[in-house]
Amino acid sequence: MASESHNPSANAESLNPNAANLNASGREEELEERRKIRRLQLMMDMVMSVIGQDPNLTIDEAAEMVADSQRAALAMFPDKELAFNILYKPRLQRLMRERYRIQ
Repeated sequence: MASESHNPSANAESLNPNAANLNASGREEELEERRKIRRLQLMMDMVMSVIGQDPNLTIDEAAEMVADSQRAALAMFPDKELAFNILYKPRLQRLMRERYRIQ
C-alpha cells in the first residue's frame, strides 16, 4: 500500500499546479525584500560612517547626505516613511549634533 502524503502544501500543489509557481514567486519576493533591506542598511551605515569620520565634510554636505539618504530609502520603500523616521532619523540627528556640536 502506498504511503499517503501528510504534507498539506504538497496536497495543495497536486490540486493546483500553479501553487508551486506562487510559492516560488513568494520566495523570490521575500529574497528581493531582504536584498533591499540589506542595501538600505549598508547605505545608512556608509552615510553615518562618512558623516562621523570625514574631517573635511562640511555641515551642509552632511545635511545633503542625510536628505539624499532619506530620498533613496523612500524610493526603495515608498510607504515606509514612518519607519525611516523611527529607525534612522534619530540616529542621523544625534550624529549631526555630536559631529557638528549643534543643538
